[in-house]
Parts: sequence; C-alpha cells; structure tokens
Amino acid sequence: MDDLEKAILIIFDESGTVTSVLKSQAVAFCQQIKDSPSICSICIERLCYSNLVQIQFWCLQCLHEVLRARYSGMSTEEKNFVRKSVFSMACYETLDNTNSVKVLDGPSYVKNKLAQILVTLIYFEYPLIWSSVFLDFIPNLSKGGVVIDMFCRVLNALDDELISQDYPRTTEEGAIAGKIKDAMRQQCVGQIVHAWYEIVSLYKKSDSELCAFVLDTMRRYISWIEIGLIANNTFLPLLFELMLVEGLPDQLRCAASGCVLAVVSKRMDPQAKLTLLQNLQMSRVFGLVAGDGDSEFVSGLAFLLTGYASELLDCSKNLSSGDLKRASVDLLNEVLPSVFYKMKNCEIDTTFSTVQFLSGYVATMKTPSPLTENQLFHLGQILEVIRIQIRYDPVYRDNLDVLDKVGKEEEDRMVEYRKDLLVLLRNVGRVAPDVTQIFIRNSLSSAVGSSLDINVEEVEAALSLFYAYGESLSEEAMKTGSGILRELVPMLLSTKFPCHSNRLVALVYLDTITRYMKFVLENNQYIPLVLAAFLDDRGIHHSKVKVSRRASYLFMRVVKLLKSKLVPFIETILQSLHDTVSQFTSMDYASKELSGSEDGSHIFEAIGLLIGMEDVPLEKQSEYLSSLLTPLCQQVEILIASSRVQNSEDSQSKVANIQQIIMAINALSKGFSERLVTASRPAIGLMFKQTLDVLLQILVIFPKVETLRSKVTAFIHRMVETLGSSVFPYIPKALEQLLAESEPKELVGLLVLLNQLICKFSTSVQDILENVYPVIAGRIFSILPRDTVPSGPGSNTEEIRELQELQRTFYTFLHVMATHDLSSVFLSPKSQVYLDPMMRLLLFTSCNHKDLVVRKACVQIFVRLIKDWCTRPEKVPGFQTFVIEAFATNCCLYSVLEKSFEFRDANTVALFGEIVLAQKVMYEKIGNDFLVNFVSKGFLAAHCPQDLAQEYCQKLQGNDMKSLKSFYQSLIENLRTQQNGSLFICFFFPFVLVLFSRGFCLYITLIWLFYYSEV
Repeated sequence: MDDLEKAILIIFDESGTVTSVLKSQAVAFCQQIKDSPSICSICIERLCYSNLVQIQFWCLQCLHEVLRARYSGMSTEEKNFVRKSVFSMACYETLDNTNSVKVLDGPSYVKNKLAQILVTLIYFEYPLIWSSVFLDFIPNLSKGGVVIDMFCRVLNALDDELISQDYPRTTEEGAIAGKIKDAMRQQCVGQIVHAWYEIVSLYKKSDSELCAFVLDTMRRYISWIEIGLIANNTFLPLLFELMLVEGLPDQLRCAASGCVLAVVSKRMDPQAKLTLLQNLQMSRVFGLVAGDGDSEFVSGLAFLLTGYASELLDCSKNLSSGDLKRASVDLLNEVLPSVFYKMKNCEIDTTFSTVQFLSGYVATMKTPSPLTENQLFHLGQILEVIRIQIRYDPVYRDNLDVLDKVGKEEEDRMVEYRKDLLVLLRNVGRVAPDVTQIFIRNSLSSAVGSSLDINVEEVEAALSLFYAYGESLSEEAMKTGSGILRELVPMLLSTKFPCHSNRLVALVYLDTITRYMKFVLENNQYIPLVLAAFLDDRGIHHSKVKVSRRASYLFMRVVKLLKSKLVPFIETILQSLHDTVSQFTSMDYASKELSGSEDGSHIFEAIGLLIGMEDVPLEKQSEYLSSLLTPLCQQVEILIASSRVQNSEDSQSKVANIQQIIMAINALSKGFSERLVTASRPAIGLMFKQTLDVLLQILVIFPKVETLRSKVTAFIHRMVETLGSSVFPYIPKALEQLLAESEPKELVGLLVLLNQLICKFSTSVQDILENVYPVIAGRIFSILPRDTVPSGPGSNTEEIRELQELQRTFYTFLHVMATHDLSSVFLSPKSQVYLDPMMRLLLFTSCNHKDLVVRKACVQIFVRLIKDWCTRPEKVPGFQTFVIEAFATNCCLYSVLEKSFEFRDANTVALFGEIVLAQKVMYEKIGNDFLVNFVSKGFLAAHCPQDLAQEYCQKLQGNDMKSLKSFYQSLIENLRTQQNGSLFICFFFPFVLVLFSRGFCLYITLIWLFYYSEV
C-alpha cells in the first residue's frame, strides 16, 4: 500500500483514532496528487488492483471531478484511455490480464459514482464523438444481472443529471439534453426498449428485484420516447400480466403499475389520448384495489387509477365532439368507484393526488345545468371520502384529550392535512348544498348513535364537516336557514353527545355553534338553547380548563352579536356565571391553568356587554356592576394591605391574583360607553372612578413589577375612553407613579398613554404636558444616543431593541404634540432647556434615519413647527435661522441627493412629498430669506445649472404642488448625475446687495454670473 492509498484511508477513517491534524495532512496530500497531470492514469491504475471500496470511491470521484473541470484541456489519447477504461469497468471487464478486481462487485454508491462518470462522458461526447455508447452497451447485457443493473444506473443517472425536468437546468444543459434525446430517438431507443422487454420477460420469475429496477428505469423514459414502443400489443400485455398475476412480489407489480401510469400520463392530443386510454382496458385491474391497503402494490395501483381518472377528466373537458366527451365520461364513471374505494381505505399519504383530482372533478359541475344522477351519487361518495379522511386515529385519543406533546403534534398534523379536504367540502357545498346538508345531518345522527369506542372520532369529524360547510354559505343563506339548515342548527344546539367531555369534541361543538349564530340572530326562539350550550357543562362549566376558557371567549362573541336580544336573560346568565366570576376573587386563582389570550377574562367582557346596555334599567345596572366591582376591588385592597408581610412565594401568587383581577375589571368596562357613564348615567361613571382610584394604588405598592404596571396602564387607557375628560383628576397621580421608573420599556408605555390623551383631548391636556414633558425629555435625552441607535449585525439584543422602540415612540409622541396644536409646550420655561437637543435630534433623524417612515414623521414635525413658530415678530429666537441654514439645506437638499434615496420605493416617494411640502411652507412663512439661502448655498454647492435654479424658483412661487414635486424630483436626479455623489460646498461673501423690488430672479442671475465667472 503506497502513500496515496494510506492517505485515502485516513480521510475516510471514522474510528476516531485519527487526529484532525493527520487527517488535514492526508487531505492536503491527496489534493496535491489530484492536481497532478497524470491523475487519470493514477486513478485507473488503482481501480485495476485495489478492492478497498474507499480507494475505489475516491478514485472514481476524482475522475468525475477531473472530467467535469478539465475535459476540454485533456489530450485525445487521455480521453480515449479514460473512455475505454471506464466503459470496460461498466461492462464487468478487467482492465488488464493480471488483475481480477472489478468495480461492479462493489457497493451501490461505488457503482453510482461510475455511472456519473459515464454520464459526464456522454454529456461531452454523445453523439458526435462517442456515438455508439448505448449500442455498445446492449450486447454486454447478456453477461447477466450485474451489467443490466449497471446499464440501468447509467440511464437513471442520465435522467437525474440531464434529462429530468424535475430539477432546474441551465440553458446550456437544456440544449445538450435536447440533442441527446434527439440522437437516442433516432439511433437506439428502439433497441433499448427491446432490451427492457427481453430482460423483464427473462427474469420476471428468477430475479424480480432486477426486473423492478429495469421497469423503474423505463418509467423515467416513457414521457419522451415514442409511445408506440410501449403502448403496443407486445409490451402492454406483459405489464398487465405483472400486475394481475398474484404471487409476484409487490415491488415488481408496483413497478409495472408505475410504467402503465407513465403511459397514461403521456402528453398528447386529447383524441389520441382517449383512444390510448380506451385501448388499455383498465377495467381489468379495478378489482385489485380490494387488496391489502398497506401493500406497496395497492398503493401504487391507487396512484395509477387516480392518474387514469385525471386524464379521462381532462379529455372530457378538452374534447369538442359530443360522442368523444360521452365516451370519456363513461370511462370516468367506470373508474370512480375504485378511486373512491381506495380513498376511503388507503393510507393517508396516498390521497393527496386523489384530492387534487376530486377537486378538479367537482369544478366541472359548476355549471348552470342540473346535476345528473351519477354526479349526485359521486358527490355523496366524495363527502364520505372526506368524512373518513378527516377522522382522527383513535390511537391518539388520550394524547389529544390532554394535549400532551404527542397529541399536539398529531393535532398540528391533522390541521394541515385537513386543509385541502375541507376546501373540497366547501366546493361540494357550493355545487350541491342540499346533498351536503343531508350528508352532514346523517353524519351527526350516525355519530350520536355510534358505539363509544369510535364515538369521539365520528362526532368530531361530523361536527368539523358542519363547521367547515359554514364557510361556503352566503350571509343570506346563513340567516334564513336555507335547505335543511333550519333543521340542522336546532339539532346541533339541543344535542348532548356522550363524548362531550372530550376536549376536541367540546371545542369543535362550540366553534360550530358560534359560526351559525347569524341564524339564531334571525330566529330568536333558539336563544335559550344557545345559552344552555354555553353555560352548562358543554361550555363554560366544562371540566377541562382549555374548553372552559375557549367557551368564555366564544360566549363573549355571541353576546356581541345578540346583545339587546339577551336583556331578558341577564338574570339567568349572571346566576349561571356566579361561580365562574367568583374564581377571580379566590386566592388560589394563580394556580389555575391559563391558555394564552383565553385567560378567562372574556367572561367579564361578555357580562360588561350585557349589563352595559342602556336597555338595562339604571337600578339593575348599578346593582349588577356593584356586585362585580365591589368584591374585586376589596380583594385588591386586601392583597395590597398584606403586601409587606408576605414572603416572595406569596408575593408571586399575590401578583398573579392582582393581575387577573385587573384584567377582569378592564374587560368588564369594555361594555360601557363614554356617553352612558358620563352623560346619561354618571353614577356608573363614579363606580369606575372609584375602581381606578383603588387600582392606582398598585403602582405605589408594586412600582417595579412590570406585569402589574402594564395591566394598570392598560386599564388607564380603557378609562380614558370610558370616562372621557372626567378622568383628568386621576391622570397626574397615574403619571407620577408611571414616571417613577426610567427604563426604556416603561417610558414607551408612558408615551403611548400620553399619545392617547393628546389624540382624544388635544389642547385640553396642555397643563398636564407642561408638567410631565420636561421630566420625560430629560430622561429620554439621557438614555438615547445623540445620533442614532445601533442597528444591523450584532445589535439584535434586548437592550438595543428597547432603545429602538423608545426612539420610535418618542418621535411619534413629538409628532402627535406638534400636530395637535401643542408645540407651545416645547417653549414652556421648564422645557426650553430641551429645545436645542430636540431640534438636533429631529434634524439628524430627518436626514439620516434608516426607517423612512420615521424620517417622514420628523419632516412633518418641522413643517408644523415652521407654521407655528416662523411668525413676525419671531416667536422663537434663532429657530428661523436654524430652519434656513440647517434644516432646509441638509434635509431638503443634501439628504435627497444621496443615491440611497431611492425614488422607486413607495416610502421614499412619501418622504419626498413631505420634503417638497416643507420647502413650500418655508417659502410661505419665511419668504425670500429662505429662498436666497437655499439657492445661493445649497444649489450652488450641488452645481445646479442657472436655468434649473430659475425654474425651481418659479415653480416654488406658483400654486401647483404636483408640478413642483415632479420638477424637484427631476432636478435632484439631474444634480446626481453631475455631482457623482459628492457635494462641493461654496461660500459666498455677502457683498452682493440687490433690491428685492427689482425681482428675485435678477438676484439669482447675478449670483450665477459671479459663480461661473469665478469657476
């Protein structure tokens, strides 16, 4: 064994005894050998005598790489040597008389690599150089299975590497594949097909595995060879014999069915296709579908029958002759029972192509013509197929009920799998609503009466069908109860399934009731049945928490829909929910299992919607609300009072309880309108004020508990909407406590609250803002960097994300203040100290921020401040100069000259519109002072031509904003081409004095004459 072979063995060593250093050295040594000019001879020499598969594989892989990379540079002698050597190996021959090592005796991966080398040679040499490659191979097939196997591997590799359209190909690869196929059709396809036939006929009993391999290879080529070579009286009988004869291995029978499917799927003219399908006499295999559904052959047969049916369906759609259409429909009607049978009984994985076919079949029925008896029968069969396929496997029943890891995976899988099937159901429902409704009714009746061991899955499937069917109904059909829907909904509402304790059944039952509530809205006599379903152990009182919480959420939606129609039932509802409501005042509530957003507080929202209506008498409304708020507030006060004597574990439980109570009160308040609590029934408003007073104490006792801060803040938001301006006395206390924390996350929440107050009350909150803005500004300017918050790689930390969110929210806050006539707050005595850092931050952001929406907001802030402060006499000393010299040139000119300012982007166009508007506002408020500076400094620095500068002045002084924007964009694009991304800043001595009464354009002309004379 020489050094190369030792190095190869080291590379492939997996024992763990070889060090990484030694392996690296071996790789480097082998690479050095690979770069040798004589590498082909070195590899072929070792293939002659080495029977170590690692050596064989490395040499073959090396040959493959060398041929692909260096073929064009190889000499004719070397190409001939490689071709002869490789072909001899493929034909099970030795390369010399002294050694008996044959590569074909190696494992599959070695033979596959040899096949790839042959395909590479075919790529470069067939048909011009090595035109006889396939014909040379055929005589060697008589050597037996080992050469036949290799021949198939070569053909398979050729398909994978070049011919198959299942993989993306370059234009060059596509052209070469076309030449190879054309040459094979003319020269050797007939001989190859004959060889396939002879091999299968000879070996079908003695070597079924080899025959299956040959047929699988043939299947790949049927799509592009002459169909008559296969679809004839010689080959087809052999294929059907292999399928029909019992006792043959499944692998062989399945391979035969795959070839027939390839014949069936062959692209051709519809009339010729119908003739081919008729000649196949497929009915002789229909009976085979009753075999073992788990067998490979029966699964393959299912694909064959589905493909056959799909082709017949296409024929019926594409043929124009009435007789031919009828013939294709007759054949389709013959095969459909077998397709339906397999769909009902086969493994789930084999049904996807069938679902696609059935969807296409149903689509053909979307015509004004009435459905035939056959079509109606088939639609019933399709519905039965859907029902069977969407059933859960009883094996997972317990897992799904408790929803453990296995159950969650199975539920997720079925949700995905059901999608296409339920789309098919809805399509059937649109085509034949009566058939669908009767089927669902019968399914429900059958499920109720089924035995307990399958009851769960049957009921869940039937309910899921009813639920999904609702999506195909129009709003009018839902309301009026078209067809037997008027019978189905009451049946659903009044039914108590034996398996209602199961989680899946209970959930889909409640979802289905909710979907059909528009029918109940128009048929109020069923309201008691709806309430019973939600309030008894089928819903909110279900034994499983997840079902109970989901029921609470759905009940809230029902109340929103029915609302005033439920007033007569309020007493009954509240009595039924008493125990559920009481849970929120129990100290152990934190131990209850929560379910995401469905945390149980929705039941309070439902109650709030019920008792918050003006249809409820004031006395009753006050009684109901007091009975809910009083115990909740008392519980909060008890928890607050005991806060200093509890240990940390108790504190966590206490926080969880308080959190739930706040959520409950917040949800309850959503049912009360501002008009009701402030105008028509202020006594109700007083109850909420007292509640707010209690909850604000939480911020004092738990200042650093973020979850409680966020929940109390959310309640303040709600009270702003509910109490209106009467909430003002409570705002200072709330803001004082919220300002106690200076972390970015807390400041964001505070700014959002202030934004809500400003948007709702505008200048009415000016006094509040004058007190809090200086504090907020001081903290934010101490937290935010002066230029920009880091972004990009390495900046995706929690701290950076919080700073980015704070920055965005602060800009929104400034924007809301400026656009709601509150810019005077920035000028208050306590706030003036922050005016300069605010202006610098806004200027930097308006010019440089990566988020164009943020930049636009900052420009809009400047526009509003210019309107408010650029007055005569000057309202804010220095502001007008700042706007002219800093904002105008930097934001309105230099920033848009940057090539990163991409006009094809929608956000950029919106920002640009605000920048143009800013120029118009500056000219209107400041006049020629702005224009002189902008043109004399900005335009000259950008090398703007004189005529364009004059036209800009004219456009700006005009009244057509659209024309100004269009011109300014073309001006910017023109300047970009001149300045090539760099600005040359020019400074002018102030010695040019011009009387403005002589006209501004004269001034501009003099400036440009001076500039160009100097240049």
